[in-house]
Amino acid sequence: MPQNPLLDIAFAVPFDQIRAEHVIPAIDELLADARARIDDIIDHDGERDYDNTLAALEEATERLEWASGIVSHTESVATYPALREAHAAIQPKLSSFWSSVLLDEGLWNTLQAFAASPAGLQLAGPRKRHLRKMLDEFRREGAKLDPAGKERVAAINVELAELTTQFSQNVLDSTNSFELIIEDERQLAGLPESAKESARESAASKDLSGWRFTLQAPSLIPVLTYLDDRLLREKVWRAFNTRATRGETDNKSIIENILRLRREKATILGYRDFSDLVLEDRMAGSGAVAGAFVADLRTRTLPFFDKENTALEDFCNDLTGSENGPMQPWDIGYCAEKQRSELYDFDEEQLRPYFAVDNVLDGLFETVKRLYGVRVVASAELPVWDAAVRTYKLLDADDRHLASFYLDLYPRENKRAGAWMDGLLLAVPPAPHLALICANVNPPVGGKPALLTHREVEILFHEFGHLMHFCLSQVPVRSLGGTNVAWDFVELPSQIMENWCWEREALDLFAKHYETGEKIPDDLFVKMKRARTYRAANAQMRQVGYANMDLMLHREYGHTENSDVMAYTRKVLQEHYPARLPEDYGFIASFGHLFSSTVGYAAGYYSYKWAEVLDADAFTRFREKGVFNRSIGKKFREQVLAQGDSRPPMELYKAFMGREPGLGPLLERQGLTGSP
Repeated sequence: MPQNPLLDIAFAVPFDQIRAEHVIPAIDELLADARARIDDIIDHDGERDYDNTLAALEEATERLEWASGIVSHTESVATYPALREAHAAIQPKLSSFWSSVLLDEGLWNTLQAFAASPAGLQLAGPRKRHLRKMLDEFRREGAKLDPAGKERVAAINVELAELTTQFSQNVLDSTNSFELIIEDERQLAGLPESAKESARESAASKDLSGWRFTLQAPSLIPVLTYLDDRLLREKVWRAFNTRATRGETDNKSIIENILRLRREKATILGYRDFSDLVLEDRMAGSGAVAGAFVADLRTRTLPFFDKENTALEDFCNDLTGSENGPMQPWDIGYCAEKQRSELYDFDEEQLRPYFAVDNVLDGLFETVKRLYGVRVVASAELPVWDAAVRTYKLLDADDRHLASFYLDLYPRENKRAGAWMDGLLLAVPPAPHLALICANVNPPVGGKPALLTHREVEILFHEFGHLMHFCLSQVPVRSLGGTNVAWDFVELPSQIMENWCWEREALDLFAKHYETGEKIPDDLFVKMKRARTYRAANAQMRQVGYANMDLMLHREYGHTENSDVMAYTRKVLQEHYPARLPEDYGFIASFGHLFSSTVGYAAGYYSYKWAEVLDADAFTRFREKGVFNRSIGKKFREQVLAQGDSRPPMELYKAFMGREPGLGPLLERQGLTGSP
């Protein structure tokens, strides 16, 4: 019988060999192996040191972590029924195992004994931090509970794993269940030719005539932004914002149960609420601090938000006719694009011909070369999960192999929505790392190269920032390396990269017309920069609304008498939304950030704005010294990207900036200073 490809860590992951039938046998074997190794650590009767205790514990679970990560990734990008079933089947087993490790009294006693030993007391640097964080994690997960408490926490963790897996599958199924077929081209008035070409090719791929629209972002966004037909915009908007709220894919009760279990777990562990539990080890430190941060941003943004919306509603009434009633949610993107065009003589579609995907990637690779001294070269050495996936090597200035990575750019029906970076193998240097970037940007259509929107360019730069954080890690402790940092710090390396998408010096590296090679004309660049802060208060209030809703769900909801979760979240979001939301609005039912994993961004969505404060402030150093200043880039690489979680995040930030961050640069960048 052939060797199961999931049993042994392989840098060249055999994606071309992994099948659903491999999953359960491999995970069962690796669970047993990890358990036996942990028992050996506990039973060790010699003198304890770092290598036979903490390092041995990291090594004990490494193969299991690798295999389960490969399975989860594959299920996200190349799923099919048998794989979905196998993936769902292993989630309770994995959750039960990790709970058993963190609740193991023998292992807890072993770690405490090591901490009190001469070897433990003499630890310094990352090893000392590793021990402290490990003890804190065990305590937070219930190591000090009585047997009944441990049993209940373990059961909760298993149930959360099952529920969050089902949540994600329901979102994918609900998203894929919708399609809009248009036979009459007159109904497509206003839609850019690029969107029409894509819709026609989508229909042809299904052996259909006409134009096919889906809820994937490259199809959805042009409809809501440009389509003149108000009824069709409404239909698509409602379909997107009611995903996973009906029938077999209804997530409402799943969300209720996830929130209930998180509350119960926090209570058992002695915390006021789930936010205090998960934020204890992050920069904010508590739900109250995160909430105060969000509230402050809301207060600062609200006057600008109100002014923007009054102006848009007046514009929308003139555009669509006041006899059609007040501005509706499906009018906002459409009217805003018209207003922006009128105010700034700027249309996002004017930029698309300058953002051919290969040029964008070349410019992105050149950007990190200039900043961090690394080279990206194409490589065909790694098996892939889909023929469209690209593979690359990341080399240091001395040609040392730092990492390899995959790039999966375009949407597919067997791939989840959104964009993300994930690590497949976090190594201890000098061994190379292995990672990936997935996105769902506009694919090539009509015989042209893939032409991206400026926002899609930002997305690729953002995810590449995460990749740099992972692949430039030089931390000698695996669990402290790469992106294993506080979640309100992890977005700094990604969000700071978006700044280069707005700098002329950087844009000139890659923003070239796909037919003529011409750079973005000066007048178009000026318009683009002027329009950057258009409705910036709404963009900020949207994120603040999600962050506030997240914190309310995990701090207040369920502690007192509440309405159902759909009504509750709709009420919270309404206070941050520019139009009246309909009664069936159910975006929360597809909000994977909060409910697609046992923790994820739950009680942590504020992290995006928190890190945006850091990124705007940190980028001032580049603006002062030059956006491609090599010494500043080197310092950011050495003091932030290479350090992982080997030191506290504020310590890393201050090592780079020489001071703590300020809010001013973010508000200035957004144009939200002075009087509205």
